[in-house]
Amino acid sequence: MSHEKKEMMNRALNAMTINIGKSGVNDNVIEEIKRQLKANEIVKLKFAKNIARDKDKYIDEIVSKTKSKLIDVRGHVAVIYKKKP
Repeated sequence: MSHEKKEMMNRALNAMTINIGKSGVNDNVIEEIKRQLKANEIVKLKFAKNIARDKDKYIDEIVSKTKSKLIDVRGHVAVIYKKKP
């Protein structure tokens, strides 16, 4: 694991967690993720068990719409990053 990724994962330990429920990803969820990325740079996304099989599709959609970068996925949790402008 690169030093940069290790540092990101350490920062993610205290990062804001956004729960993605059974209704999946909608515009409100995307806007909240954008707000949290702007404030904190790193956000954890926790997917409900009943939608976890589709999480890769949701992660792709979130990364695309928020112009962020996927750092890591472990179990039902993904960590994304977007550098402050």
